[in-house]
Amino acid sequence: MKKKNKPLSKKDNAPKRKVVVDKQVKDPSAGMRLNKYIANSGICSRRDADIYIAAGNVRVNGEVITEMGHKVKLTDDVKFDGRRINPEKKEYVLLNKPSGFYVTGSLEKNNRTVMDLIAGASKSKLDPVGKLDTSSMGLLLFTNDGTLAKTLGSSKTRVRQIFHIELNKNLDEEDIDRIRDGKVILEDGKVTVDEISYVDNRPKREVGIELQSTRPHIVQRTFKKLGYEVVRLDRVVYGGLTKKDLTRGHYRHLTKQEVINLGMI
Repeated sequence: MKKKNKPLSKKDNAPKRKVVVDKQVKDPSAGMRLNKYIANSGICSRRDADIYIAAGNVRVNGEVITEMGHKVKLTDDVKFDGRRINPEKKEYVLLNKPSGFYVTGSLEKNNRTVMDLIAGASKSKLDPVGKLDTSSMGLLLFTNDGTLAKTLGSSKTRVRQIFHIELNKNLDEEDIDRIRDGKVILEDGKVTVDEISYVDNRPKREVGIELQSTRPHIVQRTFKKLGYEVVRLDRVVYGGLTKKDLTRGHYRHLTKQEVINLGMI
C-alpha cells in the first residue's frame, strides 16, 4: 500500500533563509569600518561620518583618509578634526590610592603601579587623570574618555581638591595666614587657596587645604617655599568626588550623575 504524503506544515513551507556571516564578527582582526568607528565614538551618525571622511576631516595614524569603507583597528590612532577619538564605551573608575604605588612606573624594574590595583576594573585601557607622587595617597581618577581627561588635566581648569597634609614640623599661624592671603609666590605664579586650617584634634603639623589648581606639585612646592616638608599627603576630595565607602587600595565605578558633574567642570 502506498504511503500518503504528510501535509507540509507552515514551518516546512517557509522559504529557506540564507545565513549571512558577518566577517567582521568572525574575524575581529579585520577591523571596523571607519564610519562605524566614528559613530561609536559619539561624534555623529554613520551617514554624517561618510561626509566628514570625504571632506578630509579624519586622519588614521597621521594620514588623511577619504576612502569609503576604510577599516581601522582599536590600536590605530584615529583623529577627528585633530582630536583623538575612541569607539569603546566610556568608563570612569575612582581609586583610593595607597602609598608606595607609582602612577607611572618602570615594568623592567618591577615597580608596583596603580594599574595593578585597577587591573580588574575594565577590559578597556584606562589612563590616570593627572598624577600623585608614589608616596602620596588618596583619590585618583581613571578613564578612557580622552576629552574629559584633557579637560581635567589642563592647568586652566579649576578642579576642587581637598588634601589632608602632614608636615615635618608644626605649621606657624603666620604661615597659614600667608597661604590664605595669597602671599606665597612660586616660579609659576601666586598660590591661591580656598581654605586652609589645622585638622581638628590633631597636632599642628597636620593641616587641611582646599584649592582648585591642577598645577604640578603645587601643595608640596607651597610648603617648601615656607621651609616645610610634606611627609604625608592624602587627597580626600577631587572634583566633588569623595572617599566615602572607598577603602584604601580599592576602586569603584562612577555613577552617571558623577560623570555628568565632572563634565560640567
